[in-house]
Amino acid sequence: MKRTTAFLSLCLVMTTAAHADDVERGRYLVSVGGCNDCHTAQFAETGGQVPETQRLVGVPVGFSGPWGVSYPANLRLTAARHDEDAWMARVRAGGLPPMPWTALQAMTDADLRSVYRYLRHLGPAGDETPAALPPGAPIPTPHFVFVPQAPTTVSMAAPR
Repeated sequence: MKRTTAFLSLCLVMTTAAHADDVERGRYLVSVGGCNDCHTAQFAETGGQVPETQRLVGVPVGFSGPWGVSYPANLRLTAARHDEDAWMARVRAGGLPPMPWTALQAMTDADLRSVYRYLRHLGPAGDETPAALPPGAPIPTPHFVFVPQAPTTVSMAAPR
């Protein structure tokens, strides 16, 4: 009985350590992947000076373009309502611009699972962001417009 208890205790310690490593790896990947730039309010504007407890809760500012309007999702609520396999399927399915889906999809399964575990570690917080809108729909929120503009010309004449 003592051997079984010792073995189970060792397994628990190893699992906890592995989970902590995954959380740290997820934190790192979210950081270098720039996830906070869009999914955390005021992150870019403050040079990243947003407490971790307030990060990745989405932003209700849209990105409009030919696809309609997309919003940076509340990743913490998304992770909270999906199990790990559903999270993987959601990420692999892709979505709307300007989210860099191809970069996310280039991550290994282990990396994506680490991101998921980091988000679950943070826990649910914040509110849902607005749902995406189809092209031509009225936009009830502030939004960035991603529409190519015609080139402009600038005179580069040398001063005399």
